[in-house]
Amino acid sequence: MAGLNVSIAFFSLVVGLCQVLRWFSKWLLSPGAYTCLARELAGSLQFCMSCLELRMLVEIGLWGGGFGPDVVLTLFFLLFAVHGASFDGASANPTVSLQEFLLLESSLATAVAKLLAESMGTGLGWALTKLYWSWELTQLHFIQNLIASECSSSIHTSLHHAAFVEGACSFLFHLVLLRLRKSHAVYRVPTLAAIATFLTYTAGPSTGAFFNPALATAATFHCSGNSFWDYVQVYWLGPLAGMLAALLLYQGNIPRLFQRNLLYSQKSKYRIPKARVTAQVEGDKPWKKRKGEKNTTKPHA
Repeated sequence: MAGLNVSIAFFSLVVGLCQVLRWFSKWLLSPGAYTCLARELAGSLQFCMSCLELRMLVEIGLWGGGFGPDVVLTLFFLLFAVHGASFDGASANPTVSLQEFLLLESSLATAVAKLLAESMGTGLGWALTKLYWSWELTQLHFIQNLIASECSSSIHTSLHHAAFVEGACSFLFHLVLLRLRKSHAVYRVPTLAAIATFLTYTAGPSTGAFFNPALATAATFHCSGNSFWDYVQVYWLGPLAGMLAALLLYQGNIPRLFQRNLLYSQKSKYRIPKARVTAQVEGDKPWKKRKGEKNTTKPHA
């Protein structure tokens, strides 16, 4: 359990340092620069370093550390909840940033800046985690360094099925995110953490269940077993298609591309009362009396 304690200390240190980075960035930078750049960079750095260490525990901890998947899944849920509470509104996920752009919640320049910050944060997180592993503080890190140069692909199924799995994970995650994005953090954070944990448990053996293009690029694109285009199809195009499908199903359209609703009819909010016909009809047609009016019709002789 010594290796697990070191990893928990590493998680705490990463979250604390990234939180300090957010505080200083908010103090030094303008609100726009902080939102587009510093916040996303800090969130991606924190998320990438934590997930890489957790991925190492998943791959090696079962036989090298002596703890089962229940420990890893519990850690994943807690980490995702901590990330959701400490990110200060950052997504640390390129598909979420693109979703905000398609929902007209951000401009093109803002979306591009967020994507660049997420890429930089993920790349920096990968480099710092590799440096941390090189210190070999535990036996798990020693084993990780031995197998790092010969890592294999996380795709353990057919290419089309892997792309479908990543797309389905992204679809479910974004559908829940769209439903809860305006709710209070007390409900949103644990729900998203539970959904991410469930997706990791069910889809992890097939593709690693990243549903985050930036994280997948840092974690598995350098491994042998599949080509670069294979990784692009599974870990970039799959999550992007899942996000678009979730947005289309939830909204009925993609606001940035279509003005009219493609799936759901738009009903008016106001009900128009029906006119009450009280006009007298001549001839042999019946006519309606007004309320309280006396009958003045005389009987025929």
